[in-house]
Amino acid sequence: MAEVPVRNLKKRRSKASSTIYYGISSLSVLIALILWLLASTKGWVNPLFVPSPAAVWTAFLDIAREGYKGVSLAGHIGASMKRLFLALAAACITAVPLGILCGRLRWLRAIFDPFIEFYRPLPPLAYYSLLVLWFGITDTSKIILLFLGAFAPLFITTVYSSQRIPMDRIHGAKSLGASGWNIYLYVIFPSCLPDILTGLRTAVGVTYATLVAAEMIAAVSGIGWMVLDASKFLRSDIIYAAIMMMGIIAVLIDALLRRLIRWASPWTEGQ
Repeated sequence: MAEVPVRNLKKRRSKASSTIYYGISSLSVLIALILWLLASTKGWVNPLFVPSPAAVWTAFLDIAREGYKGVSLAGHIGASMKRLFLALAAACITAVPLGILCGRLRWLRAIFDPFIEFYRPLPPLAYYSLLVLWFGITDTSKIILLFLGAFAPLFITTVYSSQRIPMDRIHGAKSLGASGWNIYLYVIFPSCLPDILTGLRTAVGVTYATLVAAEMIAAVSGIGWMVLDASKFLRSDIIYAAIMMMGIIAVLIDALLRRLIRWASPWTEGQ
């Protein structure tokens, strides 16, 4: 009976800690907005470089009502998200099973590891020209660029997670009759799932950072393209509005992934 009050006390402490955490985060954002407002209204910085919050908000409302360069705001967001999610889906379908197999089979890892380690540190723009040369200026080259950005961190995380699965767990499954692909499907993959989702968070960050580079060449839509196009005309208000939209979307995607991690591994704290 004494466990119930202790559990309730822990829940109250956790709730109080979360309240304090989000309160501090909200306060820091509010202070940043106040400093931004003061810097723009008091003339501390050139409005060309740092437009006022009101100018950025007005630019956002204009884009939301009228679109940008003949494409609606939903169209720009949809174009970027389509490229992003197609690349992430392809990375998950390939990197996760390959990473699990490479983690368990050293000879297979020896085949793929040199290539992953070679291209992983390369800047995306270093090989984007080759992708355009091979696949043209359509969305295919953009999606492949984003796919390569997501593949490496997801593959490496999966390999590491697959390697550190206790052998006792696998032997226990075998003693209960599991064999062959059933061990991979019902033992190894569920054991790796929390780490895979954490690796997916990293992959989303890398891919999102590559989105602007992917939309640099022959694109006429997308949030990243909006930033690049607006910079040609020194429209810093549009640049700020597009960057803030990208940031908010990234936070929402990350929040969804964190919820998935808590669902897949409820014992994990602090995600």
